[in-house]
Amino acid sequence: MTTSTQPHSRTALVVGASGITGSAVVDQLSAEGWTVLALARRVGRDLPGVRWIQADLRSPADLKRALADEIPEQVFFTAWSLQATEELNIEVNAGMVRDLLSALAHAPVRHVALVTGLKHYLGPFEAYGQGTMPDTPFSEDEPRLDVANFYYAQEDELFAASARQGFTWPVHRSHTVIGHAVGNLMNMGLTLAAQASLCKHLGIPFVFPGSETQWNSVTDMTDATILAEQMVWAATTDAGANEAFNVVNGDVFRWRAMWPKIAAYFGVEPEGFVDEPRTLDVQMAGMEPVWADIAREHGLVEPDLGRIASWWHTDADLGRNIEVFTDITKSRLAGFTPHHRTVDSFASLFDRYRAEKLIPDASI
Repeated sequence: MTTSTQPHSRTALVVGASGITGSAVVDQLSAEGWTVLALARRVGRDLPGVRWIQADLRSPADLKRALADEIPEQVFFTAWSLQATEELNIEVNAGMVRDLLSALAHAPVRHVALVTGLKHYLGPFEAYGQGTMPDTPFSEDEPRLDVANFYYAQEDELFAASARQGFTWPVHRSHTVIGHAVGNLMNMGLTLAAQASLCKHLGIPFVFPGSETQWNSVTDMTDATILAEQMVWAATTDAGANEAFNVVNGDVFRWRAMWPKIAAYFGVEPEGFVDEPRTLDVQMAGMEPVWADIAREHGLVEPDLGRIASWWHTDADLGRNIEVFTDITKSRLAGFTPHHRTVDSFASLFDRYRAEKLIPDASI
């Protein structure tokens, strides 16, 4: 690993600090002894060295108010806001990057990390997986698709601010991120845990909701902890400056092998792809009262199924009719070498959900 010889500030601003990725970055920085400014709409957990800042990312005035007296040198931008159209996604999400960095124009910012994802290669929600896709594994030197994409717009705002303000940047392109967060729009880990818990409670099979292609093809995934590790690594090494990096666990798997392992954790009967996708939106329709009963019976902390499961996003991920996995050679050669096994990522995440009473004990 090539470590920078330049002195690095140990003060970081984490934007979207309560989300799946942001909370993992906060945990990582706190554990390493950084001073962390955690920006989110709501105050999160108390951690050593962490101070929460409440602000609305969609309000330039509120950002200027909240950050007027803050002087971070490192910024980790992990937030996004889902909109009804890609035009609005671009307007809102690129605007948040622009306005956040503008609100920090007074600060000695030297490094800004941006999290995007594989829609960089697959296209936005409105044109997802359509047209000519690059071959797998996806590599960072693939050209942009000829389609409007809020990831591209966010990058352009980052590059423009870098030219004005003189900071370095990396872009971290994750695959499906699993991690610890509640009320998140893109949380496959907690969604599958909810599905399996409902199946166990009702005594029904744990049915794979996705496509035949996803059932049989090679894929990969990103543990939020490895994404956080890569972001902190890139912030503290010269090799991480002004580069885009794919970031996944490092292993590949097929859902036809992973699904029975998740089922075994929860003690439910797995059922794979048969004939056509059986989406969670359909399978789990009307399950809100059942989840409320489970929460009451097991003393869970969140009885609102809508804050636990994001059926639509898991359906989209597992319903793809194309093979999706990434090349991480670039970050390996640059010196980032951590490796996670995805089945272990799922198990440790489920263990944490159980310990925090978000899902029932799997043994009951």
